Amino acid sequence: MKRLNKRHMHFTTELKTRAAEENGDAYIEGYFVVFNQETELWAGAYEEIAPESFNRSLNEKVDVIALDNHDTRVVLGSIGSETLELKVDKYGLYGRVKVDLEDPFAKSAYRKVQTGKVRGCSFGFYPVTEEVTEREDGSLKWIVKDADLLEVSITAFPAYPQTEIAARQKDVQKMKKQKLEQRKKQLLERIGK
Repeated sequence: MKRLNKRHMHFTTELKTRAAEENGDAYIEGYFVVFNQETELWAGAYEEIAPESFNRSLNEKVDVIALDNHDTRVVLGSIGSETLELKVDKYGLYGRVKVDLEDPFAKSAYRKVQTGKVRGCSFGFYPVTEEVTEREDGSLKWIVKDADLLEVSITAFPAYPQTEIAARQKDVQKMKKQKLEQRKKQLLERIGK
């Protein structure tokens, strides 16, 4: 099973906070992944996450972590510590993070969501299986079918960073080169060489 480059995908969703009155617990919850939503990486390149993408990761109980803006120094929760719950439904990957308000960084992240300063979310993953389609208009679309889920994050900037675009652009260049080689081979076969 060949793993591709690590990538992040970002969405703007309705993250919310919730305080459980009876025991003082605080939660950040919402959809960290929205399925079947086409995201434009750059002009002519699109990506989408299929509903089955994280079944294996969740079934294997991978220790996914919740972060503030992908910063591994600001861990908000994790599957292993039972402070992060993730579940899949028809809409997407829903997460609920129990936030430790004694941790100043976690409290700050909670307040950013609570006040609406941060509404975006993201996830880090390694695509394992994906389907690539070239459309009639020449654009490309990747559909991630299986992925190793690493982390979910709240983020202020739900947009594709350049590093992820560069990884996809390398994929496009490789596909173009393969097509060119295939055309050369076909032409040589036609002229009898």
